Amino acid sequence: MATHPYSTLNSSDASLAAAIDHLPYGIAVFDARLDLVVANAPYRAGLALPASLVTPGTPLDEILLFMAQRGDLGPGTSQVLADQRRRLITAEAITLTQRTNFTGVQLEIHTSRRPDGGLVVSFSDVTDRAKAEAALEQVNHTLEERVNDRTRALTLLNAELEQARSKADEANHEKTRFLAAASHDLLQPLNAARLYTSTLYERTRGTPAADLASSIDASLNAVEEIMSTLLDISRMDSGALKVTRTVIDILDLLKKIEIEFQPLASEKSIDLRVVGASFMVRSDRMLLARVIQNLVSNAIKYTRPGGRVLVGCRRHGGTVRLDVIDTGIGIDHHQHEVIFAEFSRLEQGARIAPGLGLGLSIVQRILTALDHPMEIESVVGKGSRFSITVPLVSAAAPAPVADEAAISRTAAQFDGLHVLCVDNERSILDAMSGLLENWGCDVRTATSLKEIAQLGMLEGWVPDLVLMDYHLDQTSGLDAIEWLKQIVGGHLPTILVTADRTPSVRQLAETRGTAVLNKPVKPAALRALLTQMSKRL
Repeated sequence: MATHPYSTLNSSDASLAAAIDHLPYGIAVFDARLDLVVANAPYRAGLALPASLVTPGTPLDEILLFMAQRGDLGPGTSQVLADQRRRLITAEAITLTQRTNFTGVQLEIHTSRRPDGGLVVSFSDVTDRAKAEAALEQVNHTLEERVNDRTRALTLLNAELEQARSKADEANHEKTRFLAAASHDLLQPLNAARLYTSTLYERTRGTPAADLASSIDASLNAVEEIMSTLLDISRMDSGALKVTRTVIDILDLLKKIEIEFQPLASEKSIDLRVVGASFMVRSDRMLLARVIQNLVSNAIKYTRPGGRVLVGCRRHGGTVRLDVIDTGIGIDHHQHEVIFAEFSRLEQGARIAPGLGLGLSIVQRILTALDHPMEIESVVGKGSRFSITVPLVSAAAPAPVADEAAISRTAAQFDGLHVLCVDNERSILDAMSGLLENWGCDVRTATSLKEIAQLGMLEGWVPDLVLMDYHLDQTSGLDAIEWLKQIVGGHLPTILVTADRTPSVRQLAETRGTAVLNKPVKPAALRALLTQMSKRL
């Protein structure tokens, strides 16, 4: 009986493997030992590999030797050809090659080394493009002799190229639509996995199992950052980024940044301080917050334990300058432009923290859309200052920054807090329940409003707080919240939990008085939001 190619993977990896099967190009991921982790269907079909060579754990060397023996790598001794190909794709961080496979299809092959030593291989069919280029070259050879033929040939070729370009644009839009639609399914298993590992870590704190749980959580966090960033870039490049300018209280925004990043800074023994005044500025609240989040995240990521990160603002005439200052590794002034390029990372930064080098690329895209200038000052080995200039609307009286002691709550302060969790994925409910109960909450869970009614969950038990999934099977989470408010009556604090990161969803939730927490849920962010909301109860 044949073995399914994903049967040896865990549930999260299997879900990811199934998802990438729908991508229009072949892709395979190898670990640090250059053993296969996962390969999608176009990869297997495009290279015509037997099932035995696309199962997780298959060495790259076996795949290359098979292709060399079949003649894919050209004439010569199979083992020598396989070894040469292996050296070519592992010696450089990124390679880009073209070759014709044994069926005559022209492939463009891209390889990229991962920070952990692993390898990502992808390829796409560029046969049509190669044929068009060959046709154009042939026309150029006969230009002087056949002027009339040249005109007709170029007209025909331009039409073909325009058709190819239109197809490429449509494929890009299809990719964007797919990523937007698939984001929920891609991030859903990560959400459950991170909640489970967080619960495991807290229950085994101080034991070797806690270190293992922490390592798993770090790996899941890296996957989450990659997926979320790629989804963001896809939305921006497709023109889906919409700017909605409103009047924003900078101090309020900075307080939320402090609540979100204080746990991460404390974990790295970094002194994070947020100072400022209540300046009113005009910008897009969500997009400006995303810029500051990326800059603060980078500052913490590239600052060594014991360092400091300062976030603040000051008035400059008719503008407000937002500063993110750190005592991190610093950036040479010759490399200031380089850091904003996609997949560009400085060598020292790559040694300190993992990542793909996409965060500042997103920052630049957003600031361009907002028309907010940014300047950088940095000294290698001493730190950096990233400053953003935002239009001032009116000055407000300075307000004190929230006391750190008030921001930080211990798990004991959640004792007895009634929390209702609603999600159509039972695994996520189990993981969320375990984490909240470990914090002392009284938790009840349901997969739908129908289940709440059938089980009589609200009889003699009233929730203090509701965590509601946005994508329920029969209704939206926001509509479900309205139903609960009518049933419970009075004030009902609610948090919308969603993998949909579009500004429209967040704005709709805020107009209904509902906070938003993105999936995969970060336990530190959840704890901070619970702390903030429970103080209002």
